[in-house]
Amino acid sequence: MFEKYSMIIVYFGILMFIGYLASRRVKSMKDFVIGGKSLSYWVAAFSAQATGESAWLLLGLTGMGAMLGFSAYWVVVGELFGVGVAWFLMAPRFKHLTDKYDSMTVIDYMTSRFNSKTNLLRTIASIALLIFVLIYISAQIDATGSAFETFLDLDYHVGAVVGFVVVAIYCIAGGFLAAAWTDMFQGAVMLVCLVLLPTVAFLSFSNAGSIYDGLYAIEPGLVTMWGSGGLTLMNVSVVVGMLLIGLGFLGSPQVFARLIAIRSEEEINRGKWVAMLFTLLVDFSAVSIGVLGRYIFTTQGVEPDSVLGNGAQNVLSELVEYTFSPWIVGIYVAAVLSAIMSTVSSLLVMVAGSVTHDLYEKIFNPLLNDSDATRLCRIITIILALLSLGLAITISILSPDRTIFWFVIFGWAGIAATFCPMMILSLFWPRFTEKAAIASMLTGFSMTLISKFVIQEMEGVGPYFTELETMPPSFLSALIVGYLVTIIAPDKELEARYRVDLLSLKDKKTHDSTSPPESS
Repeated sequence: MFEKYSMIIVYFGILMFIGYLASRRVKSMKDFVIGGKSLSYWVAAFSAQATGESAWLLLGLTGMGAMLGFSAYWVVVGELFGVGVAWFLMAPRFKHLTDKYDSMTVIDYMTSRFNSKTNLLRTIASIALLIFVLIYISAQIDATGSAFETFLDLDYHVGAVVGFVVVAIYCIAGGFLAAAWTDMFQGAVMLVCLVLLPTVAFLSFSNAGSIYDGLYAIEPGLVTMWGSGGLTLMNVSVVVGMLLIGLGFLGSPQVFARLIAIRSEEEINRGKWVAMLFTLLVDFSAVSIGVLGRYIFTTQGVEPDSVLGNGAQNVLSELVEYTFSPWIVGIYVAAVLSAIMSTVSSLLVMVAGSVTHDLYEKIFNPLLNDSDATRLCRIITIILALLSLGLAITISILSPDRTIFWFVIFGWAGIAATFCPMMILSLFWPRFTEKAAIASMLTGFSMTLISKFVIQEMEGVGPYFTELETMPPSFLSALIVGYLVTIIAPDKELEARYRVDLLSLKDKKTHDSTSPPESS
């Protein structure tokens, strides 16, 4: 146990040191919220993907691999699709427009894109973001407590508080830069640990073919891409739900904040390859950890929950203990905490910046000076962190049978369904209007709740929607409503204005393609 605690202390020390270095660079509100738009492509890509993956990757997705077997690899396909569309198609246009509008937040971009005359759009977006981000942060704090409990035999509540305090300190000190730089470090830890574990475990077997045969003997459905029972409507629902998890990358504010903060549009062209490779390696490795754990720790007729915990979310810790010495186990505790803390820090800074800048400053106090805004943002960071901690502990008491996967996915789905359809339409459809954007966000927000707590409880169709998860129907509903409202109530003036904004992007591409290369 000494070895594990030693590694955790070193890990926390590195985070604190990074937070201290970042704090020396924070001179203004823009520095605190978006790091002064100074991120390199390496930092931006690692930060965006580490933020997007979170605790569900190391605890939830590994557990899914153990529960479902090969069919869980559909998640890898879905995530690659989402990350690819976000970085290859959306990111260049979004970066160009946010620079043109001098946007500090995603909500800043929205109000500039629609030339908002009132604060309605800004208010609705800020409140919706606040609600689901608090849920999402709470899920990460919940996972922190579970990680300390599983790996270190520490009380759940003590672990949750310790993790919360560390994140809060370096976020309050260094703001966005602290979050981004620690994300880079934490993403690297996650990447190395996730790739290393299944590789070492796999090489330890003298006959790799025995893994397939062993899984087939445990449950034939583990080695098919459609799961137990083959191609059925229920299994199709499961697969579609896994494929569409990547929708959350298509405009979620916590991910796209990194695109605002990246140094230039040219850096995006480099960062997109880093983001794709990172996603492929960590997601594939996470599912493989679950599959190998199911083969090693269970036998025919034994439910994985009884051996590997609720939702098999202890499979990572079990396989690490099985494969490595205690010193190495300590590094894996740090990897789990990296996945959690990278998301918590990013979300805290983002939502604190949104409340300060988008709600208070823009609506109630436009004359707020920069130093006061930065100080207020730090105070709001503390308040939001405490609210999230309280929510996490409350849910742990009220729902002891919860799984980390559904808790995280619910918050992820709520943010994605509220913002992503609106972001897609706003970037690629000049006719899209402010009224349609508001209607789309309200639909995505409400449908997330309706899908989770009403439709999934209905007899007959409920189980199918449960397997489908909340994001697909909520996302689709928001997309349809945004389209219909635009058709019903068009805004020709706004359309013309946005087309002019896009002309500068086309001119830049033409200039870049015809300009001779710079001489060295």
